[in-house]
Amino acid sequence: MNLPRPPSMDKEKVWQTVLENLKLNLSSANFATWFPQTFVTGFKKIAANRQITEIGCPNLFARNTIENRYYGLIKTALDQATGMKNDVVFTVKQSSRPPFAKATVGQASQKEQPLFEGIEERPEVKEAVASIGLRPDFNFETFAVSSTNQMAHAAAQAVAQSPGKAYNPLFLYGGVGVGKTHLMQAIGNAVLSRHPRTKIISCTGEEFTNEIVDAIRKKTTDDFKQKYRTAKILMVDDIQFIAGKEKIQEEFFHTFNAILRVGGQIVLTSDRRPEEISKLEDRLRSRFEGGLTIDIQPPDFELRTAILLIKAQQRGIKMPMDVAQLIAGNITSIRRMEGFLTRLSSEIQMKNIPISPELVQALLGQASQASLPKKLVKPKEMVKSVAFYFNLKVGDLTGPKRNKIIVVPRQILMYLLRTEFNTPLMEIGQLLGDRDHTTVMHGVDKITKLLPSSEDMRVDIAEIKKRLYA
Repeated sequence: MNLPRPPSMDKEKVWQTVLENLKLNLSSANFATWFPQTFVTGFKKIAANRQITEIGCPNLFARNTIENRYYGLIKTALDQATGMKNDVVFTVKQSSRPPFAKATVGQASQKEQPLFEGIEERPEVKEAVASIGLRPDFNFETFAVSSTNQMAHAAAQAVAQSPGKAYNPLFLYGGVGVGKTHLMQAIGNAVLSRHPRTKIISCTGEEFTNEIVDAIRKKTTDDFKQKYRTAKILMVDDIQFIAGKEKIQEEFFHTFNAILRVGGQIVLTSDRRPEEISKLEDRLRSRFEGGLTIDIQPPDFELRTAILLIKAQQRGIKMPMDVAQLIAGNITSIRRMEGFLTRLSSEIQMKNIPISPELVQALLGQASQASLPKKLVKPKEMVKSVAFYFNLKVGDLTGPKRNKIIVVPRQILMYLLRTEFNTPLMEIGQLLGDRDHTTVMHGVDKITKLLPSSEDMRVDIAEIKKRLYA
């Protein structure tokens, strides 16, 4: 006899229990990235002690990531919460309820406000954000998290939650386009969403320098000091710019001390760690290193794909997963990826055509041609470079042999000749032993499809290009 489900089988209560369990087993960054908008869509009993549980996810990328990375954790938590064996399936579906991360959890006070969310429609919040010069879209919700930036994301959240208490100063460093400015501004946006009157100053190292120079010229240094030293949160992008400027460093030193003395928060970004900033005064270097210093690494393939999907959604572009992976597999720079997205958006709007892998591949070829290094490289040099990299002879690549050890490098060569030089298919075939253009087309297509899922192949191609253009 089947017994009626106990109250604990209420899908919302069950999922809240599961999420609480996941929060204990995952970093706050990973949890905040993947689970706030998930929910149980329903249960289907298939045996006395077994059921199918369907989990709704906000988009295809989230569904695939959650299923691939967290299936075991979710199933274990569901089994414990329901007292049954669960076969878990995932689907793409939007919830009509507020996301878990924005809702009051457990016995928390109803007066608690959401911490990490986009800029609200409240006029005072929008006005505060605009007056400070923050980008509303640079918030925690639009920041994609992976192993390359997970620690920085978690630290920024902690600072936003308790300015002046968590990590002070917070020093984020890394190359161009890794998300330093995004995280820094996300802190400001999160604080202002709760307390719009918080005095936040956000500037670049160059702007800080120019303001001091202007204040000295106009004899308004007292106004400058009053403005900066009374800030509750000071955020300076590219702080390395003040290095070597004695008067600027002295003023920043006193500003730094004044803010910390009254419990204010300082967030700094740079393209290098404090000890690597030449001509930076020792007293400043010591203070920069006195808080938390975090390196943000360049995004990996999965993170680039996530970032691309987010940016496409912001522009109102419906980006298929295979297309996003194709772009992320061929472009490693986030800035270049944004530029490519702009080009793609313009192309589909002007020609009124849908996004397709063929269109993206054609544009990728054009982008590669336009961005070739200044060193003039001929297709024959590419043939030699590929042969040398794979420890083969040029004759192996241009000859009739079809064993795997030669076929894959040959197809990579076809792909590089097509994407780097925009070489016609028939010309590539002639270079490689008078092969038919359909054979070349097949080789290019095969590498194009393999790139998104093959880290080894992406590394090989990047290394070949690096050596060729060195």
